[in-house]
Amino acid sequence: MKSEPQRKDPPGRQRRRAAPALSRAALAVSFMALSGAAAAAAPGYVTSGPTAVTNAAGQCWTTSDWTPLNAAAPCHVVTRASAAPVPVVRAAPEPAPAPAPAPQAAPLAAAPPVIQRFNLSSDVLFRFGSAELREGATTELDELARTMEGAQVDRIVAIGHTDRIASQEYNERLSQRRAEAVKEYLVKKGVDPQRIEVQAMGESQPQTECRGMGPESGTNQKLVACLAPDRRVEIQVLGHREVAAGEAPSTSGAGNAAGGGSSANPSSR
Repeated sequence: MKSEPQRKDPPGRQRRRAAPALSRAALAVSFMALSGAAAAAAPGYVTSGPTAVTNAAGQCWTTSDWTPLNAAAPCHVVTRASAAPVPVVRAAPEPAPAPAPAPQAAPLAAAPPVIQRFNLSSDVLFRFGSAELREGATTELDELARTMEGAQVDRIVAIGHTDRIASQEYNERLSQRRAEAVKEYLVKKGVDPQRIEVQAMGESQPQTECRGMGPESGTNQKLVACLAPDRRVEIQVLGHREVAAGEAPSTSGAGNAAGGGSSANPSSR
């Protein structure tokens, strides 16, 4: 009996038959790839090579050794404790600079001591109601100038005073003019005018009381005579003077006694 020759499929049919086989192989490889999409094998998981084995639902197979401590992604959700945020440490602000110390006022220089003081009677220096020096008044002022020789004079203060007869405004003007007259004479004697200070006290600094003596007028001769010590020009010489050993510095001069060394003219003010 003659065998029939084996029938061969044409090449096109062979390619069509091979295609389903290749598709099934690719699907298997893809399934394995999906199964291998899990994380690298960890203790407690069924593995195939380096990957975990999963079922059709994509769940990983585990062994009896698996515990939640072995959980690994993506098979299981792994909860990781988030690290506490690092506290931001802010540098303490620099302290404000200390305020600059307030400038200290320079201490006031001590006033130079009074080395000579004169109380010159206005009755000797001036006529009644006048600020012009009498002719004999220059003797008293010349004596004053001589006492300043050899002294370091810093300042001379001429202070005019009057009694209380007449108005306060009148007496202030009169005491000012009389102190200015003394200053002018001392300048003529060579004293620096910048060192002479003039003050007018009027009737504000009396040296007498003289109360209950009749009317307050220039015609009351008894009152006028009692008030004579109030009518004066006080001169203070401030500075320094070298004193020999055992010698006390002088603080008085011509006419130092209240009212002056000369007799007062009852009609003067």
